[in-house]
Order: sequence, then C-alpha cells, then structure tokens
Amino acid sequence: MKHYIIFATVVTLSLAACTKKAPEGYPITPVPFTSVKVTDDFWGQRLEASREVTIPLAFSKCEETGRYQNFVEARQQMDADHNMGFHVVGFPFDDTDVYKTIEGASYILQTYPDPKLEAYIDSVLVIVAAAQEPDGYLYTARTRNPEHPHAWSGAERWAQIEDSHELYNLGHMIEGAIAHYQATGKRNFLDIAIKYADCVCREIGPGEGQQVKVPGHQIAEMALAKLFTVTGDRKYLDEAKFFIDMRGRGEKGSDAYRQSHKPITEQDEAVGHAVRAEYYYSGLADVAALTGEQSYIDAIDRIWENMVSKKTYITGGVGSRHGGEAFGDNYELPNLTAYCETCAAIGNVYTNYRMFLLHGESKYFDVLERSLYNALIDGVSLDGGAFFYPNPLESDGSHEREPWFGCACCPSNICRFIPSVPGYVYAVKDDNLYVNLYMSNSMDVEVEGKDVSLSQVTEYPWNGDILLKVERNAHRKPFALKLRIPGWVRGEVMPGGLYHYTDGKELSYSVKINGAEAEGTLTADGYFTIDREWKQGDEVAVRFDMEPRTVEADARVADDLGRLAVERGPIVYCAEWPDNGFSVREARIPEGPEFSVERKPGMLYGITELVTDTPDGPLTLIPYYAWAHRGRGEMNVWFKKD
Repeated sequence: MKHYIIFATVVTLSLAACTKKAPEGYPITPVPFTSVKVTDDFWGQRLEASREVTIPLAFSKCEETGRYQNFVEARQQMDADHNMGFHVVGFPFDDTDVYKTIEGASYILQTYPDPKLEAYIDSVLVIVAAAQEPDGYLYTARTRNPEHPHAWSGAERWAQIEDSHELYNLGHMIEGAIAHYQATGKRNFLDIAIKYADCVCREIGPGEGQQVKVPGHQIAEMALAKLFTVTGDRKYLDEAKFFIDMRGRGEKGSDAYRQSHKPITEQDEAVGHAVRAEYYYSGLADVAALTGEQSYIDAIDRIWENMVSKKTYITGGVGSRHGGEAFGDNYELPNLTAYCETCAAIGNVYTNYRMFLLHGESKYFDVLERSLYNALIDGVSLDGGAFFYPNPLESDGSHEREPWFGCACCPSNICRFIPSVPGYVYAVKDDNLYVNLYMSNSMDVEVEGKDVSLSQVTEYPWNGDILLKVERNAHRKPFALKLRIPGWVRGEVMPGGLYHYTDGKELSYSVKINGAEAEGTLTADGYFTIDREWKQGDEVAVRFDMEPRTVEADARVADDLGRLAVERGPIVYCAEWPDNGFSVREARIPEGPEFSVERKPGMLYGITELVTDTPDGPLTLIPYYAWAHRGRGEMNVWFKKD
C-alpha cells in the first residue's frame, strides 16, 4: 500500500457487545479464512497482486472518484441547519465500492499483516461512521441532499427501494463489516453495520407500522443470514426470509429480470439478471440451510439443476446475454457474444459454496472450482491492475481489460473476492474434516472441539500431486478426513451432463498414508473418506492423473455444435493470436489429438502450455484465464472438429 489517507474526524462508535449466543449454523461448518494461511505459488501470486495492486488501486479510486467525499458531504449536511445543495451524481451504490474494498483489505490482512493498512482502514471507517444518521440509516445518495436525492431514489426512505439500492448497500456493508471483524477483532465497522441492519429490521417487515418492501438488487438476504450466524440474533435471519418470501410483491411486481415472476418456492429455472439471480440463490440457500425449510431446499435444488445442466459455460461462467446482463434460454450459450459478467462468476461461487454447506456433496465444489479457475480469475489481469466486465469465450480482437469502470462493481468485487479464497479450502461436520480445494497452505481447526492442524503442499493446478500432513492433533479418537475427488478425475466434466469428454481416457487417482495405500472409500458424496486415528506427522499423499482432455457440449448448445474444447485438470484452455500463425477462430482439431505438455514458468506468471498438431499447423493453447495480456487479437475456446 503506497498511499494512505488519514482522516482527522473523530466519531464515537458504539462498542456494545452482542449478547445472544450464536446458533449452530449450517449443516456443514466452514473453516474461516482466519484459520487458513495460504503459501501457494499459484494463489500466492494472486494474493500478492491483490495486496500490491488491486486493493491500493481500489482505495485510490474511492478517493479519486469522490466515494469518500460522499460520506464527508453526508456528515456536513447532517450538521447543517439548511440544505447545502450537494449535487448527487454517480450511482446510488457507489458507497459499496468503499465497503467491498475494506472487505478485501480485511481478508488480505490475514495473509499479510500490515499495521499501516489496518490504520488506513480505521481512518476510512471514521468518515463512514460520521455519515450514519442517528437511527442507523446510512445511504449517502439521500443523506447528502434529502430534498434532491439521487434520481433513482424516492422522496422518502425506501420509496423507490427496488431502484435506490438502499438494501444492496446494506448487504455489502454487512459483508465487509463481518470480514473486518473476523480479521481484526475490531467492532468499529461491525457496529455500523448492525446499527443500519437494526434500522432496516425496525422499518421493513410484516409487523404493524412496518413497510412491506423488498430489495431491488439482491445481496441483503445472504448478508443478513451471515449476520445472524455472527451475532446469533434471529431477527436478521427472519428479515432475510421475509425478503425472499415477499419478492414479487413490491413496487415492481412480477418481473423475471428481478427473479420476482413467481414465488420462490415455485421457481425452477435460473432467469433474469445473472448477478442479482446468483446473489438471490445464495441467500435462498443460506436461509434453506439455516432454517431447514424443505420448500426452500427443493426450490434451490431445482434452480441449481437447471443452471448446471442447461445454462453454465464450460468456464463456469453464467449469464449469456448482454441485454439485461442476463441468463438466456436453456442451452443458449453463445461464445463470441457471451456476457459472463465477472460478478456473476463470483456469484456462482457463492451459490455453489452454500449448496455444499447445505448438502455436503463434492459436485458443488466441482462447479465452484471450474468457475474459480476460469471465468472468475479471468476477470482481473495477472498483475491485478486491469479488469474485464464481460468474459467471452471467443474474441475477434476487440476485447481488452480496462483499468477501471465508472460502474465499478466488477473491480471492487474482484478486490474483495480474491483475498477470501483461503476460506473455501476446508470445512467440518461433526468428526468429518473436508478438504475441498487443493493449494499449499497451513490450517488450524477444531474437530469436535479438539484442535487439529494440517498443512498442504502442492503445485496444483499444474499437476495432481498433493501432500497433506497432520501437524498437530489433539483429537484423541478417530476422525474422518474427506478428500474431494474432482469430477474431472472421475470422468465428469460438470454435474448435469451439459458437457462430456470425447477422448475415451480414464484417469485414475491414488491416496497413500505414510507410503502405504490408504484404507478408505470413495463415498457417494464424492469424497475419498479415510476414518482413522490420526497421529502428528502422518502424511497423506494424493495423486490425480492430469492429462489434456477434449470436451464436447450437449448437441442442443447450437453455438458449440461440431466443436471441441480442451481442458487439463481444472483449467480450461484457449488459443490466442500471439502463439499461432493462423486464425485461431477457424482452427480445426482432428479426432483423437495428441498433446505435448510443457511447463512455462517464465510466461504469463507461470503456465502450463499445450500444443497439438492440426491441419492448419501446430496449435498452441494457454489457460483461458491468461488471455488478453499481450495485446488485442483473436482468442477461441471452442474449435471446429476436423
């Protein structure tokens, strides 16, 4: 972090502690980012880029574009005895860029402790707190000029709530505040968020004197569910459930774009604006998991099945249409015009993570991993300083990452997501310890109340060798270590059958404990489960075969008909213009191609390159996420079958 702004304004914050005991929470318990320290080369580079470039850039843009000034003006207007006439421009959700950047910075503090960064965040929170109205309301797009608020806002609070983003701002505030609290132990942001959440819970709901309103752009649902798990206060979960139940009964009425065309318990298809949808489905999975309500579980299961079997790109991207940034019809997956917004890929990770916490099956992490390694990290350059909004699977040379956007939701979302990756690696249920992602790290967790420490060493995703070591075990009786066997190892491209391998290869895997074959079972949930009494120093060596594979789409995907894609492990590959002497958009791959595999540590921050012979000459392939770093030109994922 190269520039820090110190704000002199002093605001006294409430430090009242939460008094209610936290509930048990999800059927599967996440191992939080605070318990996992990533030492991985692949993700370490991404985390370093976030720390050195993305987060400082985002904070500087908050200053440069007036995001901080919005909070300052809100405080000034609150102190004035007349309307100061501030001109409210920009977007009504500009406040969230501040919240999301603080969230990302909070996550990064866990991996890279930095007192200077922590002090900077505290200085920003001083001006955020100053802009909060006495009853907790915090929405600078109104407070700066209550007589002439942002054009998307009504004359009174909540009056145009489905356009104003008042509750969208609340959602991102809560998400950021919880990350900051967990990373630092400080309550200065959490208390701001609780105060605003309490304001919303008082004024919006089914009770006498309350208003029946629903969020426009969803995220408050999942954030309020998370606030419930942190505080134990049931009213936050009830409010999240209320927003889900009342969708479609607000000011906009029935509208598929907003996922309000039917009651949620009657929905069975992913529709409308893809980011809104994924956040909504994440909130639905949260409430389903935390309440156990079967109608919600049935609904999210149906919607998820539709998404993965009919509406997800091979990269894990979702949302095919530029119009409405939306899901298309079933099997509508164009490549050149694919929208695949970066925020939607992040939302896809959120949804599948919560589906895992609800059901405990590896297939959800298969989708999560596919999105994570392809559609999601494609949204930010390798150096952390440029961004894609859409992420197409074919390019005519007109695509290039941008240093920022006026509507900055994707850069700030990347800013908060990448540093959160350590929180997705492990999970616990009773005496089961899940290993869901493979990356070098060290981890401390409690299994049935007893301390367990693991380390993981691997070069994944470039090879399938993983070494796990029990560094400490205070658990004096057996517990089950559950190792996810990825779908790509088991011959399944993705759950739902939308894609299938065409090369006839059968990959294998092995698991050894201290050099001997492990006594374990591949259980129905997709995990190789080893139940034994673990000792300090025990080593588990996992090996996944990793070979290039050719993939074909369901014949109903018209844009992929007669075409093949190539992947290796969790990485989807593409061909790009600098590596090939012919049009990669017209490239043909013969049946049963042979690939050479070469590690290129000095290229694009270190990649594994694939080369195969074609009728047009040698075709060189690079990981999809790494394209568009060497100038504009053609790129392609789906190749014609020769």
